[in-house]
Amino acid sequence: MKIKDLLLVFTEVADLSLQESYDNSGLLIGSADTEVNQVLLAIDVTEAVIEEAIQKKCELIIAHHPLIFKGLKRISDGNLVERTVTAAIKNTIAIAAMHTNLDNVKSGVNGKLAAILGIKNTNMLSASNDKLKKLSVFCPLAHADQVRKAMFESGAGHIGAYDSCSFNISGTGTFRGGEQTNPFVGQIGKLHQEEEIRIETILPDYLLNKVIKNMLEAHPYEEVAYDIYPLENKHNAIGSGLIGELDSPVEEVEFLKFIQQKLGTPVLKHTAFTGKKVQRIAICGGSGAFLLHKAKAAGADVFVTADLKYHDFFEADGKLLVVDAGHFETEQFTKELMAEMIQKKIPNFAALISEVDTNAVRYFRN
Repeated sequence: MKIKDLLLVFTEVADLSLQESYDNSGLLIGSADTEVNQVLLAIDVTEAVIEEAIQKKCELIIAHHPLIFKGLKRISDGNLVERTVTAAIKNTIAIAAMHTNLDNVKSGVNGKLAAILGIKNTNMLSASNDKLKKLSVFCPLAHADQVRKAMFESGAGHIGAYDSCSFNISGTGTFRGGEQTNPFVGQIGKLHQEEEIRIETILPDYLLNKVIKNMLEAHPYEEVAYDIYPLENKHNAIGSGLIGELDSPVEEVEFLKFIQQKLGTPVLKHTAFTGKKVQRIAICGGSGAFLLHKAKAAGADVFVTADLKYHDFFEADGKLLVVDAGHFETEQFTKELMAEMIQKKIPNFAALISEVDTNAVRYFRN
């Protein structure tokens, strides 16, 4: 299988356009047209992970964190990143990353973390409000079904758990073809009236080109009339963090013990207990301090994330329990998530989960 086809498993769910501006997701080392037989899935790429890929005969490593994050001025042996890049190139191992694009979809990193922690009925903690478009197209009545089908199969028409969503209005279209035209209906040089239907549907903006391309191919007209509108509606499957509920309320200390057991974090940092039972839980795997105010506003009893600074804990202000459960620990299940995504789409492809512990943080307890 070519690398570009394997990466589609992820980008069809979490398009690269969804990554943050500072990120570097996608194929970082190697050619997209390279054929690969096995992939190694990791959180980070280190020299030890490269060696593991060599031993397991994996031609590609897909990691959550990009190996090349900041700009590289040289590829030598000056630091860990340079040495790892050199090792990958020497051993013809391609490297890709699925980072904040996979963070920013509901079924991604946080969706997996929510499942591990038993958090149900989830919604985006901070839903995006600039990722949706409305597409309207006019076509003859007899061809409306095939045009709608082409748009729906390209990813348009999803609203929450519903698909194939559209609104349809019948009316009369008029046009007159010039000398160089080849009209599907009507005659050149004569004004024509045609009973048409206006089909409106909604889609994420990263699918716009794909939907339009397939819509045009399914449409019978030589020149297709269509309109694109930007929307300010929130996209409830794209954004940052998640919020949901436990099956039943639990004591704060019991929930901390549960987090510790599920994530394997030796030490949890947290704010003072509020004294209330907790049920409504907000999460953000990795660095999520920027969502603390969203968790408070959403009425969360607990916000679980990582990489909190000292002053971040003050922002809880006694309104909720804030827990720093570790960056690696809250994202560690991304390897399994990526494996599940591959197996769902390509059941017979060999997707191996890295056994190397790449967590750079260690805990000392006397």
